[in-house]
Amino acid sequence: MIIAIDGPAASGKGTLARRLAAHYALPHLDTGLLYRAVAARCLALGRLDDAPASEEAARHLDLSTLDPEALRTAALGEAASVVAARQGVRAALLDLQHRFAAQPGGAVLDGRDIGTVICPRAEAKLFVTATPEVRAERRYRELASRGEPITYDAVLADIRKRDERDSARATAPLVMAEDAALLDTSQLDIPAAFAAALAIVEARRHGR
Repeated sequence: MIIAIDGPAASGKGTLARRLAAHYALPHLDTGLLYRAVAARCLALGRLDDAPASEEAARHLDLSTLDPEALRTAALGEAASVVAARQGVRAALLDLQHRFAAQPGGAVLDGRDIGTVICPRAEAKLFVTATPEVRAERRYRELASRGEPITYDAVLADIRKRDERDSARATAPLVMAEDAALLDTSQLDIPAAFAAALAIVEARRHGR
């Protein structure tokens, strides 16, 4: 079984993906980390604006070397949104994501184009969202807990900028798949959101 979860930044899709993966004993891939890793490599080389450099970094990405904690900074979130808009980068990461999804038994993947591009035939598709203000508050609390010097207003501005960039890009824009179930987590805590997501997946598994 493949579960595809898409949605904008800080919507809660990653948390739900991890919980669903644990529930069904499936491997999980946060595809956003791939773009963050590419961005981190480009920033380290001082070449974030160099499209060929980002494509080269994407082609040589090794999943086993990803450090999720180190990659979840505000700066890398913004930089990842930049490199993710490049067709060459997305093309370079496509096969890696396909291979992950093709594992025996299935997988859970979350990102921006899982249900539309990476796994269009996934058995269960969710589009997870929340208001920009709620998402900014979540991301602000997350970053503040890490000791990052950032304000809520700055996070909200970044969320809105990333939403526009993700939705307007020419290659694999952030859109809800026609056969995906919409889950708005604005008013839901994590247990309630997980219960709703699990109900959606179970319904899809049983053809409802």
